[in-house]
Amino acid sequence: MSDLYQQIMNQRGSFERLLERIPGFRGYLDRAHRRTADRMLRDYIADLIAQRIQRLTQVEKRLLDNGGLSYMSKTTSVKTKMQTYHDRVKAAAPGYSGFMEAITVDAEALERIYSFDEAQTRYADRFDEALSALETAEGVDGINAAINALDALAVEANQAFNLREDVLTNLNKDLSA
Repeated sequence: MSDLYQQIMNQRGSFERLLERIPGFRGYLDRAHRRTADRMLRDYIADLIAQRIQRLTQVEKRLLDNGGLSYMSKTTSVKTKMQTYHDRVKAAAPGYSGFMEAITVDAEALERIYSFDEAQTRYADRFDEALSALETAEGVDGINAAINALDALAVEANQAFNLREDVLTNLNKDLSA
């Protein structure tokens, strides 16, 4: 995440450099850049997940074409969980407080949030692996095992996202106390 944040910070124009000399304004600019970086990151992760959902749809079609109607309820359930995960990532609360808010999140807390966000990108890779296993699975038992593994991964990804929300909730409780 720090690379993306640094990239945004390095793209500032001379007007912004001038404005950051105004007392208190630098913090506002940093928050504005964090908002931009956070939005870019969440859009990127959501796009990765959407690609995996699309891939699952293609796998479903191949299964169906090969007489796999009995798998459709399970794959639809997995797809729903993956879509829920996608939607939660896409609409997630940013990992910091906005301008003029009474509660602010320090850099250490932001790093914890960004660590959770970075972990979300690893779930996209794990979905790829699970989808590859489903694509190459053979026989009823093999296909069922691959679907069950994909389902377990979708549940785990949503649980991991819950942890991110818990960190934000606890930060807000700690900071407002």
